[in-house]
Amino acid sequence: MRANELTTYTRGDLTISSPDEGVVLKLATLAIAAAPVIAASGIPAIGEYWPGEGGVNGGLFPGGDKPYYLIVPTGSDAEAAHEWGGYGDELNGANSPWDGQANTADLVSVDTSHPAAQFCAAFERDGHKDFYLMARREASFLEITVPEAFTQAYHWTSSQRSADYAYLMGFGGGWLSHDAKGNERLARPVRRRFI
Repeated sequence: MRANELTTYTRGDLTISSPDEGVVLKLATLAIAAAPVIAASGIPAIGEYWPGEGGVNGGLFPGGDKPYYLIVPTGSDAEAAHEWGGYGDELNGANSPWDGQANTADLVSVDTSHPAAQFCAAFERDGHKDFYLMARREASFLEITVPEAFTQAYHWTSSQRSADYAYLMGFGGGWLSHDAKGNERLARPVRRRFI
């Protein structure tokens, strides 16, 4: 490098210039690794904690009529092994592949016990009481966006398959499958954040 010649790195609004190329490379490496947690819009990056919302940002899910962000709580209290429940009983509700909130409402409103949905519906975090058991397409979406937020195991969804089976998502492996409603699998609550 000739005297007075600068090495420059530019990314967005950030510019690093120095005659010492090594310094520029080190600072650029740090800048790349230190992506901002909160974007200019005030929405945290996917996988980052969303202050006051009860969990991490799971991404913008297309939803039914209106897109929404899925919020995924973390911590040991946000995941537990439960039966899906209601083995042998096919409900008229809890069939939506997209709407876990409606499925969960159907499951907790019937006489038959549905422990996974009941666990999720009773969950509270950051003052929010609107958690539910995710539907199968919500689970598939979260397996793509934030698989690291889940224990690498099968998790129930609120989407039933038949009188004897319900859908579950294999986090880490990415398998959507079904299992007998009487088996214990992990349940994880989620909630919606409309923008």
